[in-house]
Amino acid sequence: MSQVFHDIEKQIIIQLSSLKKATPQKLEQLTSLSPDQIRRGVEWLRLKNLVHVKQTTKTTVSLGSNGIQAHKNNLPERQLLNLLQKNSPQKISALQQQMPSQSFGPAMGLAKKNGWIQSSGDTISLVRYPDSLPEEQIISLIGNSSTDGNNNNNNNTNGIPLDQITDIPTYHALKKRPDFIIENTIKSNTISFTDSSKRINFDKLLSSSNNNNNTSTTTTSTAPIDVEAAVPLTFLARRHPLKETIDEIREIFVTLGFTEIVGSLSQSSFWNFDALFTPQDHPAREMQDTFFLDKINARKFASAQQINKVSTSHKKNWRYLWDIQTSKKMVLRTHTTCITIKHLAEHKPDEARLFSLGSVFRNEKPSYKHLVEFNQVEGVVIGSDTTLRDLMGIQKEFYKQIGITKIKFWPTFFPYTEPSLQTMVYNEKLGKWVELFGMGIFRPEVTKPLGITKPVLAWGGGIERIAMLKYGLNDVRQFFSNDIDWLRKRSVS
Repeated sequence: MSQVFHDIEKQIIIQLSSLKKATPQKLEQLTSLSPDQIRRGVEWLRLKNLVHVKQTTKTTVSLGSNGIQAHKNNLPERQLLNLLQKNSPQKISALQQQMPSQSFGPAMGLAKKNGWIQSSGDTISLVRYPDSLPEEQIISLIGNSSTDGNNNNNNNTNGIPLDQITDIPTYHALKKRPDFIIENTIKSNTISFTDSSKRINFDKLLSSSNNNNNTSTTTTSTAPIDVEAAVPLTFLARRHPLKETIDEIREIFVTLGFTEIVGSLSQSSFWNFDALFTPQDHPAREMQDTFFLDKINARKFASAQQINKVSTSHKKNWRYLWDIQTSKKMVLRTHTTCITIKHLAEHKPDEARLFSLGSVFRNEKPSYKHLVEFNQVEGVVIGSDTTLRDLMGIQKEFYKQIGITKIKFWPTFFPYTEPSLQTMVYNEKLGKWVELFGMGIFRPEVTKPLGITKPVLAWGGGIERIAMLKYGLNDVRQFFSNDIDWLRKRSVS
């Protein structure tokens, strides 16, 4: 049985017989074939095991619009450091006037995280001036290779090969910054004969081609090829949308100059309730509301002074007989505030910006808006001159960073803050205002027994609620339903 070559295959074979190897673009130049015909003919020959296709990938790195500005005018953190090097300390308001508004927040967060600056109230001082930053070296390496430093087009292909970057962690950190780094990946194919091509009678093929004979040339037999056959679907792995939201919130807090604190999922009732001025007969401390660890009590959970002052505050203000055995009962934490208050009691910072996030547990019936286990985020700011207005400003900036612009504040009551506010955000999909985070200033009954003398601004809430807004969900259980189709296709609402 003879094998039939299509005219498209013949033209490709003839060119390869002299070139030995060629790219699809080269074959297109030397033949009368279109790019689609070249692709089709090469695939036919590949399936007949007559040609081999080698794919190579080349990735180049160039600067985006923000990267170009950083190359010309320095990174935001370097601009901040230069201002403080000339004059330190300076008021925050004065520094803000000297820098672009979109650069000041990230610059402050990075400078504080790396210990280059320190804050005292509304004043910033220079602690250490680094001579060179690894981010600057990468920006300079890429920027100096560009032939047009003023090119703000995000499709700019000027740059360097990716493999010239040696500091990969710093490179990935830069790539996370919006429009700093652009990767341009070019894939190319090279076509060459396989050993099986030796069976082709090239002279006969060339002769038949010259005679415009599109019938056949004899080699081994093969079955017809269905070029319209469906290709197998491929689904790449991706992070869970809730995990993406958690990572985004963590990044925002760090950018705003906050430090993360962590703690155990199980806590003594002392730190989970008593230290937060929750009376021991409060309904939230009953078994139907809280998960207690059966027959497990905390041993040394606080200092004698802390226990004495907290118990005195309860006896004086709630007027009941406080029981230390009740405080020893271990629970699955019902909020992350127990981590925060314990950290403040142990370290007593004069000034601090702290946040914690993680799983919390409530003994509730699961519904479209409630779960037994969910994630909570909380932030606190402690300082001499902090006010409720500062707290509202921080909240607005946080929501702005996460993409929520329509917000308002509503007076409310929370057990361990006074005054207290509820954040309301506008849900475009529902067409109404919905509650999100709670906020306020820790009550003196919470802070004074633990030796915390300065005001503490606090706010927090469920991360799932933010994720529901981002992805347009009406039922929180959707995140845990393992709906593979939704996880593959989901996008921000």
